[in-house]
Amino acid sequence: MGCLLVLLAAFAPRLIVLFAWIARPGYFDSVFDTFIFPLLGLIFLPFTTLMWLLVGAPPQGVEGLEWLWVVLAVLLDLGHYGNTWEQRGTVEAGVGRGAGRRTPPPPA
Repeated sequence: MGCLLVLLAAFAPRLIVLFAWIARPGYFDSVFDTFIFPLLGLIFLPFTTLMWLLVGAPPQGVEGLEWLWVVLAVLLDLGHYGNTWEQRGTVEAGVGRGAGRRTPPPPA
């Protein structure tokens, strides 16, 4: 079961954070002071929010080498956004509305 959770967290961190929020609201509230930060993290930095949830166990919070995991999660999130930005030109124009229509090739 643990391996399945790790695989799901790698591919869908937002889903795991949402499941944790629903399943353990007391733990979630003890890690985060307010609901604003986890909500923003769920939208913009899902891996960082998930890592903060895993290493920020109360009462000590994040300390020592646990910051390394948080920094790696931030880099993973930023790398995802950078990769998306880099590949923005590879999507064909016109995909979506009228995707079935194709323009004929120019005459030779």
